[in-house]
Amino acid sequence: MGRLFGTDGVRGLANDSLSPELALAVSGAAAQILSRGKKRALAVVGRDPRASGEMLEAAVTAGLTAAGVNVLSVGVLPTPAVAYLTGLYDACLGVMISASHNPMPDNGIKIFAAGGHKLDDAVEDRIEALIDERTPHRPTGAGIGRVLNAAGARDHGSNIPDRYSLEGTHERYVEHLVEAAGQDLTGLTVVLDCAHGAASEVGPAAFREAGATVIAINAEPDGLNINDGCGSTHLEQVQAAVVEHGADLGLALDGDADRCLAVDARGTIVDGDAIMAIIAIAMREAGELVEDTLVATVMSNLGLHIAMREAGITLRTTAVGDRYVLEELRRGKYTLGGEQSGHTVLPRFGTTGDGILTGLKLMARMAQTRRELSDLAAVLTTVPQVLVNVPVTDKSLVARAPEVLDAVREAERILGDSGRVLLRPSGTEQLVRVMVEATDPVQARQLADDLAKRVASV
Repeated sequence: MGRLFGTDGVRGLANDSLSPELALAVSGAAAQILSRGKKRALAVVGRDPRASGEMLEAAVTAGLTAAGVNVLSVGVLPTPAVAYLTGLYDACLGVMISASHNPMPDNGIKIFAAGGHKLDDAVEDRIEALIDERTPHRPTGAGIGRVLNAAGARDHGSNIPDRYSLEGTHERYVEHLVEAAGQDLTGLTVVLDCAHGAASEVGPAAFREAGATVIAINAEPDGLNINDGCGSTHLEQVQAAVVEHGADLGLALDGDADRCLAVDARGTIVDGDAIMAIIAIAMREAGELVEDTLVATVMSNLGLHIAMREAGITLRTTAVGDRYVLEELRRGKYTLGGEQSGHTVLPRFGTTGDGILTGLKLMARMAQTRRELSDLAAVLTTVPQVLVNVPVTDKSLVARAPEVLDAVREAERILGDSGRVLLRPSGTEQLVRVMVEATDPVQARQLADDLAKRVASV
């Protein structure tokens, strides 16, 4: 069996590569690893609204309870809500059933450790090894876990602290978001594209509770329409709706609401880099940006590097993937990080990217400064970028080839301080990705094409 865990949990075609049997095995093994030493351990389980989530939730619940872990099922909620509630209720693990921005036939299993933190590679490897052993620990009698609800949780002997009530888990998450926003949004109108996903109810509720006027679109999930031509990967609908309604801005979430992209009042896209720049400057002014540092991946545009340097902010870069951003945030105890794709992480308020919180923070800056989003986003000037995907036989070998490295160095010499070159193997395909950024778009295209030819010739 190849490695089950990818960059964001276990993901695949539901009822095919991601079967109920696999879901049961993964959740059971995770429960054994993450609940050791805890009596009557608790797991928080949530999902997005895609149809296969119902089937997989049943399998996950069976795996957890068969391992002796109680399950608090919170229903349809965003990924960051499950992470937040895992920490709030002192659960030993959390499980989110979602394939994020992927199309409906796919699904996934994301596992959080105690505190709502994503698993590191070593823990994932231990879970996989336990699955391979095929000797699960199965308690009997009173040792079997129970599925908890608000009325029966205490009777089942859960370990939820008495100071917390199980009632209103959705409302509790909304309250957390509004408190984290820290700003009255009265007077602002937002179009919120919920992608027919996990935030279809709590997303509009949070913005309305914060005082904003909300026009919700794509907020009617039927199990089959999640991410279907909408949300953060398809911005056309939110762009059109903002202009049609004369809204101040639009926000687009993905299926599990851990990412957010924006559009200004004219319908112009404000990507993750610009969102991070706006929030970073606001946090620096408020003295909340630890070491005046922002964490982003190598895929962030050169324009973000320039904007942060001019604002007196250090930009630290990581490999592509929000897990690497999270690792760097925890290592340096930094307070803001994210990706160009719209994942923005604020560790003070959550352990993973939170699209709703990102949108609230963006609007809070608008309300605080009384400036339009287009004006705030102007702090970042995007440098023209060309990305070429080159099919190869051995991506790692090609990326390290001396002639390729020589070509990269020559391109960097030509660009000097006016651009940059990034060459990296794809994480999922036999491709080498060639990216060139330059203030001159013609030069960026020429250098990218030349490098792509050199890569293809190896």
